[in-house]
Formats: sequence, C-alpha cells, structure tokens
Amino acid sequence: MKLSTRGRYGTKVLLDLALHHGAGRPVSLKDISTRQRIPLHYLEHLIAPLVTGGIIRSNRGAKGGISLVKTPQEIRLSDVIPLLEGSIAPAECVANPELCESSASCVTRDVWTEMEQAMNSVLESITLQNLVERQKSKKQTKEDMYYI
Repeated sequence: MKLSTRGRYGTKVLLDLALHHGAGRPVSLKDISTRQRIPLHYLEHLIAPLVTGGIIRSNRGAKGGISLVKTPQEIRLSDVIPLLEGSIAPAECVANPELCESSASCVTRDVWTEMEQAMNSVLESITLQNLVERQKSKKQTKEDMYYI
C-alpha cells in the first residue's frame, strides 16, 4: 500500500495538534498550514473526515481552530489512516472475498491478507504520543523547529 498525500498530510496535522496539545486553545488551520507546509485549501479538506471520525473537533470564530478530542496517548494511527485512506487492504479480495470465486483456495489472497494484518499491527502499535516522542528525539535545525 502506498499512502496518499491525504494520509501523509493528515498524519502531519495530527502530529502538529499532538505537539500543541494541552495549550488550552484550539490551533488555527493557518498556523498548521505554515508549520507543516501544507496548502491551506488542501488542509481544509482533511478536517471533515477527522471530525466525523471523532479524532478532532473544530471551533469556529476569531479564536477558533481545531483540537484533538482525546489525548495523544489515546489516538492510534489505526484510528486515523482508514479515515483518510479508506481500506488498507492491498487487494479488493481481502476485504470482499465474495468478489472472487477462488478466494477460499487462493494462496496469493493469503499473502495479501498477511500484508494487511502486518500493516494493521504497525498502525495499531503507534499512538500520536509515540510520534511526538519520535519527533522530539530527531535532531532539528532552527528552521525545522519553526515547522513543528
């Protein structure tokens, strides 16, 4: 599976929110756009599925913005990626075996199923807090720090 821009940018948005979690106020889309180098118009399209999925909340108004609904420790990438990408199954027959009359005896389907399980396992094992800790451990320049 190859993550789309939507999945990569959406994860960066959530990392940004996790890094600013606990500040007591929502984070503006403009600030996230600037720090993460994501075009604002594109960023606006990423918000709806994350709100609908119960990952973030959106507050309107002069002091509005977005914030995490739960703590970074409670949000796993396995909660996020399907909202942004849809199914992570590498082949349609994994999620819908009825699409192929050979599904029950197909050894390649078994491999695709194992791939999906491995990806799910990795995504399930990583929280936004894990990403925050990884980000903080990276060596950063002053310019990089501006974009976090």
